[in-house]
Amino acid sequence: MSQDRAITVRAAGVVVMRHSEHGAQFLAVHRPSRKDWSLPKGKMDQGEHIVATAIRECEEETGLRVALACPLPSQTYLAMGRPKIVNYWNARMVSDAGFVPDDEVDEITWVSVHEAGSVLTYEHDVALVVSASVIPVTSPLILLRHAKAMKRADYSGSIDALRPLSGKGRSQAKALIPILDAFGIANVHSSPSTCCVDTVRRFARANDLPLHEEPALSEEGHAANPDRAAERMRALVSKPGPVVVCSHRPVMPTLIAALAAETGLSVSLPELDARLSPAEMIVVHRSFDARGVRTVAIERHGLGSDAD
Repeated sequence: MSQDRAITVRAAGVVVMRHSEHGAQFLAVHRPSRKDWSLPKGKMDQGEHIVATAIRECEEETGLRVALACPLPSQTYLAMGRPKIVNYWNARMVSDAGFVPDDEVDEITWVSVHEAGSVLTYEHDVALVVSASVIPVTSPLILLRHAKAMKRADYSGSIDALRPLSGKGRSQAKALIPILDAFGIANVHSSPSTCCVDTVRRFARANDLPLHEEPALSEEGHAANPDRAAERMRALVSKPGPVVVCSHRPVMPTLIAALAAETGLSVSLPELDARLSPAEMIVVHRSFDARGVRTVAIERHGLGSDAD
């Protein structure tokens, strides 16, 4: 196999669910070139993050703007002789700009889950729909390490909390916008340190959201009273609504321990490794009921070249 043919093709898709008087339904798309019924999905553009791919492809194919919920099993297969990985997420509809048929997708329809096997062309898509249909409604909490800050050795100021982002860090903050948007984040909380505030400020401004500063989650606040930082984190975990919490690497072990304690998780889970790179995040999909909050799924995302 040539080097070009061995390059893995990355793609992403969604299972958009809704509840109607007819029960749980999902959105299916018809592709005239393949004469099949499948799920909204498509290839990742160069430089695009995989979660942004899922959002973009759904909007392009169906006119629906969605927010990602729990990750679903990925699909791996050969496409035109090249390995292909398609990542999927459960998704909820945010807005509808209207469907416009084209050569890629000429028809869309809402289908009852129990009819998935008779409508969808591929068994693996049926399995995805079944998996998505049993997942409870969730709300994401994103624990984010701030983007790359200016090196301490290069900073001439006397107050470290005012040390700004580096040039790369500013680029990372910009790149975070479509990722946070993909999860429908509506609440922004941050350490008041400049590097944290500037990591999420552009996202907050782009979405007209208030930015809530959390002194307890700063390095200084945590060093003075780690119990207070843990208490504040538990409160944010227990509050419904899509939220991002931006803090510092030295604070992460305390915040992750509080998160785990509040949701009954083990801090030894690989997904909860506190050693986050700049602009790397842990996404916790929480469900809420009369018994409290629990974690349904966890995923990690960074800004590496592989967009994972």
